[in-house]
Amino acid sequence: MCGRYTSTRAPEDLTQIFQVTDWNPAETLAPSWNVAPTDEVYAVLDRPARDDGEECRRELRALRWGLVPSWAKDPKVGSRMINARVETVHEKPAYRRAFAKRRCLLPADGFYEWDPVKDEATGKTRKQPYFIHPADGQVMAMAGLYEYWRNPDITSDDDPDAWLTTCTIITTEATDEAGRVHPRMPLALTPDHYDTWLDPQHHDTDDLRALLTRPADGRLNARPVSMAVNNVRNNGAHLLDAAT
Repeated sequence: MCGRYTSTRAPEDLTQIFQVTDWNPAETLAPSWNVAPTDEVYAVLDRPARDDGEECRRELRALRWGLVPSWAKDPKVGSRMINARVETVHEKPAYRRAFAKRRCLLPADGFYEWDPVKDEATGKTRKQPYFIHPADGQVMAMAGLYEYWRNPDITSDDDPDAWLTTCTIITTEATDEAGRVHPRMPLALTPDHYDTWLDPQHHDTDDLRALLTRPADGRLNARPVSMAVNNVRNNGAHLLDAAT
């Protein structure tokens, strides 16, 4: 499960890290220390060439978190599809088409998970948030899928409101310190796998699944942080302050 994460890097930095060729400044997102489902998030994806002989275009896009399948009758279903399990993502009806054709990377500084802790003074159980992040401070490239949904209430395909583009995060069994907090975690790819994962012409399910291996031990740190992150309306760097 990944239900909240941080994304504070500037788009100019992300375009360099992921070798993006196309980015629209109109889609600039504010830094967020409390990204929540249905928020717009940055996604890196490769789009097929328009003409023969052209290379794929690598784009940095702002997508809504929570995948809405093309066949969905109501986009509200996306709020329940923020994660896709790596064990079944290639075969589930909601994800299998996107897994074959529309894969992306979702940049993050780190993510949050919650650990139930009993308060000895009151006897009540509270959920203590932990910030889990790469030990070396590098960006996490979370494996994701994206999908297009056509709004049937809008007649013109040229109307930008006719199309909704959404995404989901692929999760795996937790390793490193993350496993002490929660059994699941986002699946992050290493740079040597970016090109293959993003290639829209690569449809071999077995090859793609081979990229989605559990990350090596020792790459993640986890630390308890402010309870303020529990409220999705709270945002700012103070959310990463040490728990008191």
